[in-house]
Amino acid sequence: MKQLRFFALFVVVLIAIQGFRYTETKQNIRSAEDYLACYSDIRDQFRDEAMTPEFAAMHENPLPFKLTNGTGETISFDAPDGNKASGYFIKSKKKTNNWIFVIQEWWGLNDQIKQEAEKLAAELGNVNVIALDMYDGKVAATPDSAMKLMRAATNLRLEAIVKGALSYAGTKAKIFTIGWCFGGMWSLQSSILAGKQAAGTVMYYGRPENNLEKLKSLQSDVIGFFGNQDRSPSPEVVNTFEKDMAAAGKKLTLHRYEANHGFANPSNPSFNKEATDDAHKKTIEFLKARL
Repeated sequence: MKQLRFFALFVVVLIAIQGFRYTETKQNIRSAEDYLACYSDIRDQFRDEAMTPEFAAMHENPLPFKLTNGTGETISFDAPDGNKASGYFIKSKKKTNNWIFVIQEWWGLNDQIKQEAEKLAAELGNVNVIALDMYDGKVAATPDSAMKLMRAATNLRLEAIVKGALSYAGTKAKIFTIGWCFGGMWSLQSSILAGKQAAGTVMYYGRPENNLEKLKSLQSDVIGFFGNQDRSPSPEVVNTFEKDMAAAGKKLTLHRYEANHGFANPSNPSFNKEATDDAHKKTIEFLKARL
């Protein structure tokens, strides 16, 4: 009988030890996931997220839009990866070293983005505007096709396009950037790549950088426009961005609206005119103050 009790006690102790090891293993796995979330490239994180059905569901097919009476032209320039890059270029009527890089949504360089470039050129005047073609001539009309184009656009190629545009603008250029969604993320990334030439960064609901060392290298002020109903980036992600920018010693001005993802795109069924008008007014004020 004593032997039976001893055996039962041994089994209980053994189960407890194994349970402790299992819990410890789970904690270690969770820590590894947290480590990856904190330190992997934010651009890769965004690409992975953009491949999910949840992200696609946030993007309804854009309404048809055709640019008329455009003043720009398509240009090509050399990229450091040995390939050509291109963009929609609106040259200032007067010679200037002010340049604005306009960066597309995940749909590609469509007529809606070209229209945004036209508006900036008309309202600011003393600036060269180039809407970068981040998908090398391809444009999506559905979430599925946008996913495929985004998946094919590697970080190395996207960086090469931005660096090629920087070379095209020249070493004396003051570089401003603006973008929406995918382009909002790349607006910030482009300013980081521009180094001391960066003069102002405008982000519309783009995924923020979370690497403090990269943020510390940023040389421009940032203004960001985000929707409180957005899930990518969520308000919590925007809050973290605010803290990260403060920790990096950089100036960030945030404006939040009771709006959803893509609220500033008139061809988006979720378009919010009131929020868009306010954000556009603040964008022009931000840029004019730094030109």
